[in-house]
Parts: sequence; C-alpha cells; structure tokens
Amino acid sequence: MINTFRRFSLGSSLTERALRSSAITSLGFVVYQGLRLISNLVLTRILFPEAFGLMALVSVVMMGLAMFSDVGVSPSIMQSARGDEEDFLNTAWTIQIIRGVNLWIVTCLLAYPVSVFYQESQLLYLLPVAGLTLLINGFNPTKLETANRHMRAGRVTLIDIGVQVVGLVVAVIAAWITGSVWALVLSGLVSAIAQVVFLAYFLPGVPNRLRWEKSAANELIHFGKWIFLSTICGFFIGQSDKLVIGKYLSLDEFGVYNIGFFLASFPLLLGGMVTRKVLIPIYRENPPKESVENFLRLRKMRFYATGFLMVMVTTVALLGVWLVDLLYDARYLRAGAVVVVLACVQLPQIIVLTYDQAALAAGDSKRFFVLAAARGVLIFAGLLIGLELAGLLGALLGLGLAYISAYPVVVWLSRHQGAWDPLHDAIFALISALVISLILWLHWDDILKLAQ
Repeated sequence: MINTFRRFSLGSSLTERALRSSAITSLGFVVYQGLRLISNLVLTRILFPEAFGLMALVSVVMMGLAMFSDVGVSPSIMQSARGDEEDFLNTAWTIQIIRGVNLWIVTCLLAYPVSVFYQESQLLYLLPVAGLTLLINGFNPTKLETANRHMRAGRVTLIDIGVQVVGLVVAVIAAWITGSVWALVLSGLVSAIAQVVFLAYFLPGVPNRLRWEKSAANELIHFGKWIFLSTICGFFIGQSDKLVIGKYLSLDEFGVYNIGFFLASFPLLLGGMVTRKVLIPIYRENPPKESVENFLRLRKMRFYATGFLMVMVTTVALLGVWLVDLLYDARYLRAGAVVVVLACVQLPQIIVLTYDQAALAAGDSKRFFVLAAARGVLIFAGLLIGLELAGLLGALLGLGLAYISAYPVVVWLSRHQGAWDPLHDAIFALISALVISLILWLHWDDILKLAQ
C-alpha cells in the first residue's frame, strides 16, 4: 500500500503522471464546484432570480467575445515542440495581452446594441465593467500552460480554489451591501485580479515579458487559425442554450434555468476539464496510431473515465428534483426538472468526450474545427427547432438529438488519429439508453411540467 501510494505521488511514467494529474484536477474541481454551490445557495437567498438572469446574459456576451477571438495559445503551448522556450512563451503572452485589450474595447462597443436586443437597460452599464475581466485575463502568465503541459496540477488546483474563495467572499459581502447584480460583476473582477496575482507569485517559472519573435508568432497564428474558428463554433456549442433560451424566457425564468444548468453540468464540466489538461500530453507522448499497446492503454483510461462520469450524471439525474427541493426555495423548484432533462441529454456527449483532444495533440486543428463546426450548427438548429415545437422541453431534447447527430463526425476525426473505439461506444450507448429509460419512468410528471 505504501509503495503504491509512493508511485502514485512521485512516479514519472506517463500513466502515473496522468492518474496523478487527473486525481488532483478532479479533487480540485469538486472543491471548486462545492464552493460555487455554497456561493449559489447564499446568493439565491439574498438576490432575486432576475439578478442571475441578468448575469447570465452578461456572461454569454463575454464568453462569446472570448471564444470569437481565441487564437489557441493554450493548446498551442501544450502541443508545440517549442512549448518550453522562453521566446515562444513571451510571444504567446504578448498576443494574449493584445487580445485582452481589444476584447474590452469591443465589449464597450457592444453594450448598447446588446441592451436594446435583450431590452434590458442595465446591460449598457454592466457590460463595460464586467468586460474588464477580459482585459485582466490577458495578463495571466504562461506558467499556467507550462504546468498543464507537464501535468503538474497541484499548485494550479490550489490557486483555482484560492481564486474561488476570494470571489465567493466578495460576492456575498457585495450582495449583502448592494442587493443587486453588481455584486456578481464585482466578484468577477476581483477574482480575475486574484488569478493573475496568484499565478504570477505561486507558480514556478520565469516571469513573462513583452516579446515578439516572428517565427513563434507565425507558429502560434498558423496553429491558432483553426482554433479561432473552432472556438467560434464552441461558443454555439456551449452557449447556444443561454443565447437562444435567454431571449425566449423572462429574466426570472432564465435565472431558474441557470440554476438547473449549474447543477446538471457538473459531471460534463469535470470531464471536459480533465480531458483538456491530461489527454493532449497522453496523445502526444503515446499516439494510438503507433501501436496496439498505446491503443489498449487509452481504451482502459477511456472506459474508466466514461464509466465514472456516467455514474455521476445518472446520480445527478436521479436526485435532481430532490436536490433543488432541498437546497432552494419555492421560486426555483422548476429547476429540478431542468436538472433531470439536461443530465439525460448530456449522456451522448460524455461517451465521446475523450476523442476531441486526439486531433489537437497531433497538431491537426483543422479536423478539430470541422467537428466543432458540425456540433455548433446542429446544436443551434436543435435548440431553435425544439423551442418552436415544444418550448423549453423541446429545446433541451433538441440539444440531446444534436449531440447524437454529431457522432459520425466524431468517428471521422478519431479514426484519422487511430483513437476510435467502437466497442467502448457501443457498450456505453446501451447503458445510456437503459439509464435514460429509467430516469424518464421515474420523473415523467416532473419533466412534463417544462412543457407547460
């Protein structure tokens, strides 16, 4: 037992590093989400649902700007042969700062048209202030990407938790003083500043300085052009529900939806965080195309990861209505059905979660873009058609059908990298069908309430 723990803690093999990084990242994410839940529970008792609806609209705009301008600095550092060179890292940092400044300017310019579109005058003032977080984030040191590149998750996880604690304290104090959505905006700003400071002082490495090396910039831009297009599609994948449903629902109903989304999205967010931080190094060092041994090693990791996440999603779906009833007051009860349906429609996405990063690890950002584009179009179409046919419930079901419809493109990408595992997919597709049938049988009456 002691030797096993020692190998896990200090081992340098790929498997040991991957397991250690995954475990630390997962533990940190659980703590992070626990703190978010505490903050959410406290703030829902101080603020009205409309405040969460307004902040969700602000977040959609900021997320959209961030993703519409992402040039792939982080994955480029993680996969590049020059990812540890000082000139390369400083050039990447310079690009980040330029991007952050431009994002804040664009946020200010968009404030008026967005406030008109959503018919919410407060957005005219909220957006320029909240947009400062995009400017601040541009100064995050590249030490973070270096730590992720080498799967050193310990300090990064502690920093993430520290930032969350700072944000929670500021949000609660500001909400108690102001009683308005400005508490959430101020919390975001202070958290962004805390992240820059913590990363700069508590992660090892040489501080960044402004630098523009032409060859490094060319490599970053060449790799990042497809990431840029992919993240535009990623915006529609991750934010279409808020973009479309936010226009369709009233602010208080939208705030309730976001409470449900917060609870239901925990497993998928955890899986996405772990795969982004761990799988690129794994695919880079042990490409599944190279040998049967590499493929089988990945299959084993994939079965463990998918099985673990599927258990989590099933638990959330089964307990969703009870959790909302236990944790929130009567204003948020409809969020329980949102949790149940969202958890179910995420199951197809969990099955294929471990495939995407294979293309990025091989430097094939073009195929990654094609997959992101297909998903973005299908999700946006599914939401619009679902809303038109059956309201909120139809939108959520359309989301699930979009995930399933994108599977052929996932197969096309993963086969090219030698990563596709039909046995894994077939087994978990059958399990998902059984799980969804059970959940529908248990919660049918609650689900029908979303159609009313």
